[in-house]
Amino acid sequence: MTHAEGTGTMLGRDLFALAVELRERGVPFVLATVIWSQSPTSVKPGAKGIVTADGALFGWVGGSCAQPAVMREAIAALHDGQARILRIDPAGGDGLPVRPGVVVAPMTCHSEGALEIFLEPFLPAPQLLVYGESPVADALIRLADAMGYHVVALRPGASGAPAGADEWVDGLDPGERPRRRPTVAVVASLGAYDEDAIEAALRAGVPLVELVASRKRFAAIRETLARSLAAELLSRVEAPAGLDIRATSPEEIAVSILAELIARKQEWRSAWEPESAVAGQASAAREAIDPVCGMTVDPATARHVVEYRGQRYYFCCPACRRLFEADPESYLAARRD
Repeated sequence: MTHAEGTGTMLGRDLFALAVELRERGVPFVLATVIWSQSPTSVKPGAKGIVTADGALFGWVGGSCAQPAVMREAIAALHDGQARILRIDPAGGDGLPVRPGVVVAPMTCHSEGALEIFLEPFLPAPQLLVYGESPVADALIRLADAMGYHVVALRPGASGAPAGADEWVDGLDPGERPRRRPTVAVVASLGAYDEDAIEAALRAGVPLVELVASRKRFAAIRETLARSLAAELLSRVEAPAGLDIRATSPEEIAVSILAELIARKQEWRSAWEPESAVAGQASAAREAIDPVCGMTVDPATARHVVEYRGQRYYFCCPACRRLFEADPESYLAARRD
């Protein structure tokens, strides 16, 4: 799909078919649904759209006055994984009661309309890399599979994939897998190749690595790894793995590890950035800031442009352009301040 495919209005059934397709491909997106509107607005409750990490919008959730705010907050939702309500209001939030989970943006058009949009991010299933052939590793794979993780078993020299694993790697290097999904790793090789597994996971970009080992054992491992790894990378390793629930059996230890991953989920999930979002950040230098509302605008596709004192200014909508033309110096002074 391209940006051009997202410029038109899609029927509801087509939009949901697209959502299914994106889910099957593991592509992150945000489902935007208008839940309230105040006339005059061009969109009514129930209208829907899909925003992908590369900044494409499919469907209809409002005109040019609403779309920049929708895009900005949708991308933010993809980064932190949190749903939110976006209220676009001519008052810009002044005088409105504070509501948890609601983000307010100004309505930049002359219309006195307002609307609220529910932004719900859909991210790929979290990925768990499990290193080692041990009873703890086996139990962890089975339980993580039941919890909906995409489980990758990394077992050099193993004869095949263990029960519950979605993938099996005959080695320690996870390759590009941590870039495709929010990822966490557990090293449960019980001394067989702990150091090599930790280093492979950290060098692949895994933000949190849990090691099944005692504090004394980890201290020796850390001393060895410190010769080749930066302190920032080693700070991502936790040992002993899991919450202290006095676990004794492999299954109980697996439960304690998964409980810790749940407790720290926001931390390691938010460390992941969709590849398309990273590509979008690389092009951020080519974006301009609307001097009226502060929205980002792509100069290559902007339709509202004003040349003032030898410099071009780009706007998200006609209303911002008209406000600037009426008093450019006030907006430029505000930017300088």
